[in-house]
Amino acid sequence: MAAAALLLLAGCTPPAQTAAPACTPPLARAVQVDLYFGLATREREIGDAEWAAFLNQEVTPRLPDGLSVVDVAGQYRNASGHVTRERSKLLVVVVLDAPAHLPKVRAIVEAYRRQFNQVSVLHVERPICAAF
Repeated sequence: MAAAALLLLAGCTPPAQTAAPACTPPLARAVQVDLYFGLATREREIGDAEWAAFLNQEVTPRLPDGLSVVDVAGQYRNASGHVTRERSKLLVVVVLDAPAHLPKVRAIVEAYRRQFNQVSVLHVERPICAAF
């Protein structure tokens, strides 16, 4: 449910239309993908074991090269105008294979929405320079 209003902002400029940075070697062009997963459902909060299972079963197989998960405190304005606060997970991944990563990211988002009956997952992308 988190960040339903912000979801619209995340898709306002597709990565292909965003200016790619000029990268100085050894840095190369890459895309940083941020996914915000709210942990509150209508009935309960998603527990640590459930999150870990989702990460292992849905995320890692699709993005095996590495990622970071950060605990965040999220908030958003719901449809009735009230500010809702919830624990969330921020998944950060840097990909060099743009746009090949997009179907994988979309599958992760849909799996989370389906499994935990969520309205949305905030998906943000930006061009960056990175070196591994």
